[in-house]
Amino acid sequence: MKFKLNGKDVEVEAPKDARLLWVLRERLGQTGTKFGCGTSVCGACTVHLDGNPVRACVMPANAVAGKSVTTIEGLSEDGDHPLQRAWIEEQVPQCGYCQSGQIMQAAALLQKNPNPSREEIVEFMDSVLCRCGTYQRILKAVERAATDGGQ
Repeated sequence: MKFKLNGKDVEVEAPKDARLLWVLRERLGQTGTKFGCGTSVCGACTVHLDGNPVRACVMPANAVAGKSVTTIEGLSEDGDHPLQRAWIEEQVPQCGYCQSGQIMQAAALLQKNPNPSREEIVEFMDSVLCRCGTYQRILKAVERAATDGGQ
């Protein structure tokens, strides 16, 4: 199957029942996308498919043929996306496991709505879980990134 990964054309072979998460991690080396639950509940595996957040753990890999996938590695070449900077400035991560999913979910929000209200941020981010409970820092980081022009 052929698709764009982080802006570059890729071609990869995978079993028909393969999930995008495992193709990204095991065949394409994109290990920033994490496995959390395997049932689309936690959001740790969030990537963008044609700009929309999707859960890679349940997404059939063959569904991305001809489309564009962005992982946390593709958000910024230098790791200096406004959200990544805000995450550091607000000291968001504790264990860090959910953070790539959190950042990718937030990036999709700011792409669609560059100036979201606090309520809009909470509602949009609600589907990505954080075991450590850093939700207030996540909220502050998204607000900071929006202020800094977070696309």
